[in-house]
Amino acid sequence: MLVLVAPGQGAQTPGFLTDWLALPGAADRVAAWSDAIGLDLAHFGTKADADEIRDTSVAQPLLVAAGILSAAALGDISGFAPGAVAGHSVGEITAAVFAGVLDDTAALSLVRRRGLAMAEAAAVTETGMSALLGGDPEVSVAHLERLGLTPANVNGAGQIVAAGTMEQLAALNEDKPEGVRKVVPLKVAGAFHTHHMAPAVDKLAEAAKTLTPADPKVTYVSNKDGQAVASGTEVLDRLVGQVANPVRWDLCMETFKELGVTAIIEVCPGGTLTGLAKRALPGVQTLALKTPDNLDAARELVAEHTQA
Repeated sequence: MLVLVAPGQGAQTPGFLTDWLALPGAADRVAAWSDAIGLDLAHFGTKADADEIRDTSVAQPLLVAAGILSAAALGDISGFAPGAVAGHSVGEITAAVFAGVLDDTAALSLVRRRGLAMAEAAAVTETGMSALLGGDPEVSVAHLERLGLTPANVNGAGQIVAAGTMEQLAALNEDKPEGVRKVVPLKVAGAFHTHHMAPAVDKLAEAAKTLTPADPKVTYVSNKDGQAVASGTEVLDRLVGQVANPVRWDLCMETFKELGVTAIIEVCPGGTLTGLAKRALPGVQTLALKTPDNLDAARELVAEHTQA
């Protein structure tokens, strides 16, 4: 059983969209999306530097566009039956497209509003996020809470992402939880999935009112609790609330295991989620779509692990 997953913010790197835009029809498709949302996705995906694409209002639509584009290059999603789809943080919007809950334009319009609202919320206080590598999750969570930090992403495979003010993150760097090997600052511009993002929730809720979601055509696994969601309306509601609540990717991977996952493909810019899966789901084949050179191997994996 194949699971198709989409990465979240921080996975982007300068120029990562360049090779994908060379595929037939890709540049025209991205140009149409850019016109629809008022953001030059091709420029930011090919010419912008790391600081420019770190901007939340840019990074989020860029990631969703890249995920949709790379999945389309893999093949028509309706042409095979992945056992489940999921996304990490903003990747949940990408996954909503894979599941048929939202169409491309609706998803990109929503993520554009999401990115702008979260960037505005992030500007109120200087905040950020850092990954904790290693350690016992329960010990780490208790330690973070003592420092006033939020365990914003509980990713499994020994990784938790802390979020809070820069002062709180500096304190964490000096006072790591027992067993944690390293604290790594992330390339994000705010304390996402915490109370710092609460102002963005209302704005996203207003944007969501203009959309008409369909029920998922394949199993959609939610960040909120790792559960499969069968209602398109509930998927949309969860996408709204998700911006100010923790990502439980550990529970998503537990659900993949319960569903009988045998292979995971991570869409562009892949690598983060397959890395977690290699540690948390031993024996499951993984493949990250980094460039179009990965497409042939991905198609072979699709043929092996899905049914038409």
